[in-house]
Amino acid sequence: MFELSDKKGIVLIITLSLVILLNSCGLKQEQNIESGDEYIDTSIYKYGICVDSLDVNNFTIERGDLLAPILSNLGFTGSEIEDICQIMEPLYPPSKLQIGNTYSTITAQDSTQAIQYLVFEKNRTDFVVIDLCREEISAYESSKPVTLRREYVEGTITSSLWNTLVDAGAPVLLALKLSDIFAWQVDFFDVKQGDSFRLMYDVAYIDDTTFVDIASIEGAAFTHQGKKFRAVPFQQDSIIEYFDEDGNSLRKAFLKSPLDFYRISSRFSNARFHPILKRYRAHHGVDYSAPTGTPVKSIGDGVVVEKSYQANGAGNYLKVKHNAVYTTTYMHLSKFAKGVEKGARVAQGEVIGYVGSTGLSTGPHLDFRVHKNNQPINPLTMEAPPSLPVRPELRDSFMMVYNKVFSELDSLQYVDKLYVSDTDSVSLSQGV
Repeated sequence: MFELSDKKGIVLIITLSLVILLNSCGLKQEQNIESGDEYIDTSIYKYGICVDSLDVNNFTIERGDLLAPILSNLGFTGSEIEDICQIMEPLYPPSKLQIGNTYSTITAQDSTQAIQYLVFEKNRTDFVVIDLCREEISAYESSKPVTLRREYVEGTITSSLWNTLVDAGAPVLLALKLSDIFAWQVDFFDVKQGDSFRLMYDVAYIDDTTFVDIASIEGAAFTHQGKKFRAVPFQQDSIIEYFDEDGNSLRKAFLKSPLDFYRISSRFSNARFHPILKRYRAHHGVDYSAPTGTPVKSIGDGVVVEKSYQANGAGNYLKVKHNAVYTTTYMHLSKFAKGVEKGARVAQGEVIGYVGSTGLSTGPHLDFRVHKNNQPINPLTMEAPPSLPVRPELRDSFMMVYNKVFSELDSLQYVDKLYVSDTDSVSLSQGV
C-alpha cells in the first residue's frame, strides 16, 4: 500500500506531466499556425477554376463555325444546346463569336470525361464561363488578371520611326501612340533622319508574359529637326491630357461644327438607306442641312490636300489634313472660297467653301467627314479634348508630376536597349 506522502508525490508527477504535455501541444499548434502562414497554394488555375483534377481542352473558332454546331460536336443534346445559347446570349451573343478566338472545355479526369465547364474567350482578357456542374446551368463573365510593367525605349531615326522601334525591340504600336500625342507639334509623315525620341510607357501583360496592349505613355520626349518637344500626362477636370514643360496642352480643340447654323439631316451610320440609290450602304459622315451659300468653315488648322469634283458622289469637295492623325472632308459644296487651293494652309474657323447640292445630292447640305489615322470616325462623338493649359491652382501639382517623370526619363537616357521594370520598382541596366 502507498503511503499518503507517496500518493501526493504521484499526483504531483502526473500534474507536472500534464502541464508539460499541454505546453508541448500548444507549442506544436503555434508552430503549425506559423507554418500555415507560409503555406503556398500550388494548385493550378485556369479561367479562375482549380483544374488540378480536371482536363482543359482548347479549340479555335474557325471560319463558318456557329455556336450550335460547336456544341453539337461536343456532344450536347438539342435541349442542352438551347439552354446554353439562351443563358450565354446576354453575356456573349452567339452571333458575336470571332474567328480565331479560343473556346475551351474543362472535363472530369474519369471514364465519362463529362464537361463541367465551357469557356468562351471574348478577347485576350475577357471570357464567359458556362458552369455545368449543377443540375441548373449558370454563366458568368470574368477576366484574366492583367499586370502592368513599366518599359522604356529610345532611338534615333535613320529610316523611319516604325523601323527604329522594331530595331529597339519595342511594340510598333508606339508609333501611333507617339503620333497621337505629338500630332499638333510634329508631322510624322515628314520625320527626318536624325530625329530622336525617348519614352517610358506601361504595358499590360497576362501572366507577365502575354502582351495585351500599351496601357499608357507615362512620359515622352521627341526631337524633330532640332526642336525639342516634351509630353507629360496630367489629370485636369477628370481628363488625362498631355502637357509640355510650360503646362500648355499638346492638343488643339476642333470646332464643334463646320457650320454656324444648321440642322442635322443624316447621322453617321454603317447602313443608311440612300435616298437616290435606293439601297443601304455606309454613310461615314454627318449631313448638315442648310441653305445654299451658307459658309463652311475648317474645324481646325491644316493644309488642303484635295480640291476636286466628283459627279456621281461628293460633287465639289475639299479635304483638309490637320496633322498626322486627323483629316476632314467637306462635300457637295456650291463653290469654294477664294484662295482655297490644293496645298494652301487654312486656319481654324476660316471659310473654305459654301453649302450646295452638287454631286449625288437631293438638296442643299454639307456632308462632313472625319478620318482618324485613315479610319472614319463619327464627328458627333469624337473626342475633342480641351486645349486649356494647366490651371494656376494645379500648377504646383503639375510641376511635381513633371519633375518626377523627367527625372526618371533622364536617368534612363543612356540606355541603349529595351528597359523593363515593375511599376512598383525601378531597375536600370546601363548600356556600354
